[in-house]
Amino acid sequence: MGADTSSDNTFDVIVIGGGPAGENAAQYAIAGSDRTAAIVEHELLGGECSYWACMPSKALLRPIEVAHAARNLPGIVSPVAIDSAELLRRRDSWTAHYSDAGQVRWAEKAGISVVRGHGRVAGERTVRVAGADGDRTLIAREAVVIATGTTAMVPASLSGLEPWTSRDVTAVKEIPESLVVVGGGVVACEAATWMAELSCAVTMVVRGKVLSNFDAEVGELVTAGLRAAGVDVRTGVELTGSRRDPVETTEVGRPRGTPVTVEVGGETITAAEILVATGRRPAVSDLGLETVGVDPQDLSAAGWLYAVGDASFGPALTHWGKYQARLVGDQIAARAEGRSLPPAPRNVPVPQVVFTDPEVAAVGLTADAARDRGIDTTVVEVEFSSVSGAMLLRDDAAGFARLVIDGSRNTVVGATFVGPEVGELIHSATVAIVGEVPIDVLWHAVPSYPTAAEVWLRLLEKLRGIG
Repeated sequence: MGADTSSDNTFDVIVIGGGPAGENAAQYAIAGSDRTAAIVEHELLGGECSYWACMPSKALLRPIEVAHAARNLPGIVSPVAIDSAELLRRRDSWTAHYSDAGQVRWAEKAGISVVRGHGRVAGERTVRVAGADGDRTLIAREAVVIATGTTAMVPASLSGLEPWTSRDVTAVKEIPESLVVVGGGVVACEAATWMAELSCAVTMVVRGKVLSNFDAEVGELVTAGLRAAGVDVRTGVELTGSRRDPVETTEVGRPRGTPVTVEVGGETITAAEILVATGRRPAVSDLGLETVGVDPQDLSAAGWLYAVGDASFGPALTHWGKYQARLVGDQIAARAEGRSLPPAPRNVPVPQVVFTDPEVAAVGLTADAARDRGIDTTVVEVEFSSVSGAMLLRDDAAGFARLVIDGSRNTVVGATFVGPEVGELIHSATVAIVGEVPIDVLWHAVPSYPTAAEVWLRLLEKLRGIG
């Protein structure tokens, strides 16, 4: 079938990739106007986040978090237990049972056309879509946005095992009796948390330390929490060998049907399944970028071509990708309307929450990173349990709160919170950093009592030598 270049295939903006970043880019580029946009998606509209990452993982983790809290709150009848079947049903409801019909309805209501198929750049402002019904050529009047996300990285030494990746463990349909998790990052820690609660015997094999991208104390507390939940966490070790008989199935979320044997530190471990959670890479291959002579890591040279989200080679976090998408969408709209935009803040920090027990939330610079940048660094820290509001959350509340302060500018440049529900505290730190709010002004931001937010007062008091 030949290419169709009719007017029905001409849009102001074409987005390749229908995850949250792509959806936001399209929406912001045409909002409040008569401009048109198309999203090209070869899987489910909503992307990895909606079906195999953020939403299903948090749907699994929230009931577990509540159960952990309940077990440490006198007055609640014990034992508090997780119903595995009901937990998986909750996950399925949050993924809309892996149907994107609702997402498509949202797109249509927003004035965005959904084009099914694999999109590739085929020239300036041109996207060729290979779909089930044949090829289609789309033309963009204003811009093309690459929002293709990431794919799981599986080392060549393990690929022959047909291991689980993050898709399998978030979409788990049948709980294996035992699981080896290779990796110590966010995906590995969160997956180990829910798999252990689902009565799976979990062994984590971590080459370095758990959550090594955070302050060292963070990884230590999370490691202790995982071990308390029954996870066998082995740090500073590597796989020296692995083997598996031919698998019986590669259906997402189901054990492959044959056991896996791995060699770790001279010991042999056999498990029903193996999860490789060693990172992800931007999905920017086979996008046709060579047709317009641009580097996937520098699309700015084209002028009409943008990348957002994980495809931009930045932090692989949904909220960061959506932020980028909002900026790009605004830029496209402003250019189309012949207007300028106010400049963005010079240093926008990237917040992150890890939904383990204890929970971790961090934004901005660590103390070491601040010092490496030559910042006049002051670090102030208090125990999370020093605040009544934190202890009211659960009787075993543990963790800490830490601020990294630029002494020369008297502003916060980094924050880390570890403890129950700290994810709800991190935005206040993000606002303080983005707004470059002076410490003397933060002193007048009165926290409610008794809430965990009062940890800000304890931090500022300690900074002033009070208490």
